Amino acid sequence: MTIDNFNFNGKKAIVRVDFNVPLDENGNITDDTRIRGALPTLKKILADGGSLIIMSHMGKPKGKVNPKLSLSQIKDAVAKYLERPVEFAEDCAKAADKAAALKPGEVLLLENLRFYPEEEGKPVGIDKEDPAYDAAKKEMKERQKEFSKTLAGYADVYVNDAFGTAHRRHASTAVIADYFDADHKMLGYLMEKEVKAVDNILSDIKRPFTAIMGGSKVSTKIGIIENLMDKVDNLILCGGMTYTFAKALGGNIGKSICEDDKLQLALDIIEKAKAKGVNLLLAVDCVAADDFKNDAKTMICSVKEIPDGWEGLDIGPETTKLFCDAIKNAKTILWNGPAGVFEFDNFDKGSRAVAEAIVEATKNGAFSLVGGGDSVACVNKFGLADQVSYVSTGGGALLEAIEGKILPGIAAIRG
Repeated sequence: MTIDNFNFNGKKAIVRVDFNVPLDENGNITDDTRIRGALPTLKKILADGGSLIIMSHMGKPKGKVNPKLSLSQIKDAVAKYLERPVEFAEDCAKAADKAAALKPGEVLLLENLRFYPEEEGKPVGIDKEDPAYDAAKKEMKERQKEFSKTLAGYADVYVNDAFGTAHRRHASTAVIADYFDADHKMLGYLMEKEVKAVDNILSDIKRPFTAIMGGSKVSTKIGIIENLMDKVDNLILCGGMTYTFAKALGGNIGKSICEDDKLQLALDIIEKAKAKGVNLLLAVDCVAADDFKNDAKTMICSVKEIPDGWEGLDIGPETTKLFCDAIKNAKTILWNGPAGVFEFDNFDKGSRAVAEAIVEATKNGAFSLVGGGDSVACVNKFGLADQVSYVSTGGGALLEAIEGKILPGIAAIRG
């Protein structure tokens, strides 16, 4: 069942969205991208003549009520976008009466799901090493089922449109689906787009396929790197992990970021790429700085010849050309992680060049997927988000999908 071929007329739909939006100190939304992303799904339900129950988390309250993380702060913004009043339930687990009273076209927003520990399903206040932990975990799983059943009881239909939390088996993202028949649970439009974008990257590959992986640590990206090795033609590794590779290859990296316990892993990745015929591209030069700040003194040098007391903060001109040539010739592109410390304007040239090369390739017919918080922040900073094929809303969920893992939020719907 898809949201397109289901008629919501006269039905109550409970929709899991990701309205975990950033707020300023006065509770004002500073980036409403996630709310706008869910609108097509929410408006389709209302246009059909259905009534809408919206549920989401915000922040990490760890199972306790925190007024600073109350969804009441975004009620007016949701109402503005939906162009109708939005009722608010101050307690997401005690909203049965308000849900029952909903008429077609009406909207109810539930309070932060994570005010209840049952949402995440983790025992609170007990360490994993404690002998009583297993019993506490088992008890919490039962409580999670009851919490999910309560939420499910508010509606006739369940729609999951929160890709950002699809990698978690939480009450509202997966367990709740057990309480709906197969033809009364479905993915929303945003989820469908995310899943299709990942499928384009992992299954429907047009070659050459170039993946750009940034990030400070090799260790956090190893699962993705290994899964991509069997799929990509070109693998660009950049960002902070550059210097772990440079040191592993015998270079002097000054005080650049480095995982000293992952030097052998870096060499293994190089050998694995050779064995699989993957063109592995590593930085050859960098913009080094004498301090980690925007106005530090800089020099361009080899990544293997960084002076003591200096650190690499961006890719250099030779590396920029090397990377961009591989990107411009690609027909499938995945970008996860910037090339340098793009937050500093004086060290964002490499990441900007990578983004512009992706845009150029996209204009020439490539499919480009940008995902992971920092990459998304990059294309937004450079004003290029609307010039790539798809910008993913899911950080951890996207990475786990690319690793080849089954996402509980999707499996709960599709079986």
